[in-house]
Amino acid sequence: MARPPASGTQHALRAGDYEAVVASVGATLRSLTHRGRDLVVPFEADEVRPAHRGATLAPWPNRVVDGRYSFGGSDFQLPLTEPARSHALHGLATWLDFEAIDKGPDHVTLAAVIQPSTFYPWRLVVTTTFSLGPDGLTQSVTARNESEAPAPWGTGPHPYLVGGDGHVDGWTLELPAAEVLSVTPDRLSPVALGPVDGDDPQRFDFRTARLIGAAEIDHAYTGLIRDAEGFATVRVTDAAGSGVEMTWDAACPWVQVHTADKPDAAQSRLGLAVEPMTCAPDAFNADSYDYDAGLIVLEPEASTTASWRIAAIG
Repeated sequence: MARPPASGTQHALRAGDYEAVVASVGATLRSLTHRGRDLVVPFEADEVRPAHRGATLAPWPNRVVDGRYSFGGSDFQLPLTEPARSHALHGLATWLDFEAIDKGPDHVTLAAVIQPSTFYPWRLVVTTTFSLGPDGLTQSVTARNESEAPAPWGTGPHPYLVGGDGHVDGWTLELPAAEVLSVTPDRLSPVALGPVDGDDPQRFDFRTARLIGAAEIDHAYTGLIRDAEGFATVRVTDAAGSGVEMTWDAACPWVQVHTADKPDAAQSRLGLAVEPMTCAPDAFNADSYDYDAGLIVLEPEASTTASWRIAAIG
């Protein structure tokens, strides 16, 4: 019996000029192309997914500081999955093997169960649909709480967008966000929310599209500027004006942006991580902060859904 690839079962999708491959481990967007051009940084099917590339993040995105939180009158300690910084990173679903419950040439729906544990004692069914169409790739994520008590919840995706040839430095970024969350330099723990044109506008203010250059970013933004329909859109383009955009609605009031700086120069700044999030970093400790961290409290038998779209520019 042939063993499956390291990233799990592969689901190839096609619609018009778009092609995508979704891997079952972590419900991961492994590749997305438009007319053969990469829109996200891909990886190989038989490769352990690097850097959460394309993963579905649940039941929280980003970090829980020290892996500790209190909820419903109890204290919990999560596994420290970011040991270098001693945080719990990107949830519990990123290494689950999701099962396909519906599939067609241009779509796939995957499902997995987050089982109760000592550190997250709730049962949640997570269902996600990837669908290709003329407007790009849309992913939706739905959680249903099958426990007898309310559960803390958050979600988001982790694609690394590709603006064109070369690296992040040569791409232009349009990021319609008025506020950025400052973090500690060593552990990236949240500190305070401030205006993007405050202490370091050259690093953080991309409300008007401009070159990313040497800016190093690994921060969450909010105060999103939305269009008349309530959608926020981040655009990453090359010198010729072609590239990729990511759009989402009010279900995600936050977005993490990361220039993917790595110690290995060959792997550094290959794409721009753009991660719409239903909540802020460390939202499980929302009471510790003086801003709205957006934590969703999911009641028993209740469901909640968030979605986003990635599309080609040019």
